[in-house]
Amino acid sequence: MAPHDAVAVIAGGGSGLGRATAHRLHRQGRTVVLLDLPDSQGKAAAAALGERAHFVPADVTDPEQVRQAFVDAAGHGPVRAAVNCAGIATPGRILGKRGTLPAEDFRRVIEINLLGTFHVLAAAATVMAGNTPDNGDRGVIVCTASIAAYDGQIGQAAYAASKGGVASLTLAAARDLADSAIRVVTVAPGLFDTPLLSGLPEKARTQLGAAVPHPSRLGSPDEYASLVGHILDNPMLNGEVIRLDGALRMPPR
Repeated sequence: MAPHDAVAVIAGGGSGLGRATAHRLHRQGRTVVLLDLPDSQGKAAAAALGERAHFVPADVTDPEQVRQAFVDAAGHGPVRAAVNCAGIATPGRILGKRGTLPAEDFRRVIEINLLGTFHVLAAAATVMAGNTPDNGDRGVIVCTASIAAYDGQIGQAAYAASKGGVASLTLAAARDLADSAIRVVTVAPGLFDTPLLSGLPEKARTQLGAAVPHPSRLGSPDEYASLVGHILDNPMLNGEVIRLDGALRMPPR
């Protein structure tokens, strides 16, 4: 997919994997639109990139906000790429010291990680469907799952369920959108050096990295962004969930 005159929307683009992806796609010549919460770092991240970078405040749990964000993004040119990195990882055991996991806590993770992914996917597909095909594609949508979709640990019931839903959505969405020449691919990262892990003590971060078979370290957000760039460029990648985890298989805890 040629980057010239193309717009990429990155949900959750204010930090972590999303910010790294925005930087890489911007360096490749794309116009990037960072979709993130109003109080996020999205506005500052877009400003740091300079020209061809824009911030659109939106909550991925609100389909109308997401739809309008993509309409606004299309004002900068044809939206040919959408990457959804918005998500949370609220922990909680089904039965814990404080009793049963509250349904509202479970629901909130599903709303952001799974429904939010669907809202971004649907809004992206709507604007992409009107594009003129470029190298056979009208657009590419990249979703973000997690190896927790397969190796959910103790305390990850909500997170694993939400990311498992994203993984299962991938092939069905790719098949649904094939007639519109829109590809859908999901990345399932392992342990990455993102804000989700930044609050841990350095010793804990080192131990987590050492658990990865090879390379024995936390992944870099730019390595995630590099894979996104390849997905956009490789027209045969479609309907697939790609583990990006250094051969890690998570233990129960």
